[in-house]
Amino acid sequence: MNTKISLRKLKLSDIKYFSEWWRDKYLLKLTSGILKLISDKEIEKYFNKMLNDKKSQHFLIILGDKKAIGHIVFHKSKNKSAETQIIIGEKEYWGKGYGTAAINLALKKIQKYKYEKIYLEVRPNNSRAINAYKKCGFKSDGFKKYPKNKFLPVVLRMSLDF
Repeated sequence: MNTKISLRKLKLSDIKYFSEWWRDKYLLKLTSGILKLISDKEIEKYFNKMLNDKKSQHFLIILGDKKAIGHIVFHKSKNKSAETQIIIGEKEYWGKGYGTAAINLALKKIQKYKYEKIYLEVRPNNSRAINAYKKCGFKSDGFKKYPKNKFLPVVLRMSLDF
């Protein structure tokens, strides 16, 4: 990985990236598992909700000077903890260390929020993501079942103490 990663807050014009990523069936299969086609109106609604969310910190992952390759978010939870999610939406950048670099950078950036614990949930078969999380210091907390979720019935829960 030779090119520098940076993070910046989301802005309205970033909707174009999410419009593409939220319609990529392979990405959806790895994340939510919900493969239903999403309309432009729904994308606009969800994206605006992210922009106006006061309990979360959303960042676009930028490669080099201006290539948007993904998104990382921290949702404030209870008891000084937060849940994180990351996606490298541009598949040609998978497996090259950019996700790990983005997570580490984001963890430094959010220290000002005084979180004591960061946790996440990941598909148990998403070994690339699990390895990136482990490299960043996340530890396995075991599996969690969602019996009513036919798209994601079991997840691996991981956490990191600050």
